[in-house]
Amino acid sequence: MTKRIGMLVFPGFQILDLAAVAAFELANACVGKPVYEVVLLSENGGLVPSSSGIATDTRRFDTSKFDTLIMCGGLTIAPTSPAMCEFLRAGHRASRRVASICTGAFGLADAGLLDGRRATTHWAFAQELQKRHPLVNVQPDRIFINDGSLWTSAGMTAGIDLVLALVENDIGDEAARLIAKKLVVYHRRAGGQSQYSALLELEPKSDRIQRTLAHARANLSDPLSVEDLAEVAHLSPRQFSRVFKAETGWSPAHAVESLRVEAARAMIDAGSLTLGVVAQEAGFGDLERMRRAFLRTLGVPPQSVRRKARQLAATTH
Repeated sequence: MTKRIGMLVFPGFQILDLAAVAAFELANACVGKPVYEVVLLSENGGLVPSSSGIATDTRRFDTSKFDTLIMCGGLTIAPTSPAMCEFLRAGHRASRRVASICTGAFGLADAGLLDGRRATTHWAFAQELQKRHPLVNVQPDRIFINDGSLWTSAGMTAGIDLVLALVENDIGDEAARLIAKKLVVYHRRAGGQSQYSALLELEPKSDRIQRTLAHARANLSDPLSVEDLAEVAHLSPRQFSRVFKAETGWSPAHAVESLRVEAARAMIDAGSLTLGVVAQEAGFGDLERMRRAFLRTLGVPPQSVRRKARQLAATTH
């Protein structure tokens, strides 16, 4: 049976979000029959301009049934209209799954669908999503998240990863892998993969904290205790912890763990070292500590990261 996909747009939507529908189109070609029917929907129907000025023709949403609804995002955050919120709530009751790309998560949250759920969005808007919707468990360091019937993704091209995951869920890994190759994209970035570099996210304001982080990244195999880092910053441990938290929003221990996970993931992707050696080189000391850190930070164990890396290597050789 053909699955109807409703793509929800609004004036000022980000047109790159629509690129994700190519995965549904290629799924039809891959299977050789219409697995998916994609319908572009909006509150009022007709031509809807994107943030770039390019308009797309849409159908006014009504009580029609859809297997999956996907809310697109925009470059800025605008309040979701009452009609859109009601349509999303009705769609959640009637559809198999509801998803969002980028800041489309704000629409799902405005409709109350994400309360008590894990969700992600574009990293630049994650704090705002958490501020506006404190009942949502916002996890900014994710490419996409599946929480039951609700799916959310990071921004821009992460929408392709989300749709590939939906397709994989429907018709299997091999089909999704073939579609990814035709799209000339990674098959597919794991949902737990980081959206960004830990150092870019921390964005320390002062030279001394920047210097401390650079030192930590260059010496991950060292203990890197608060006392060690405070000495690099020329502050007392208590002062250092307070200043570090104020400038980055993270504790020193959280920052060091994120840097270690990032470095370990890069070594795992390179594929030349055993996981035990990676744990030592990245400063975890042993594989179990690294496993727990990966689960906290990425949501998947290092073995899953290695498996994905090997699958990618197999498809590119």
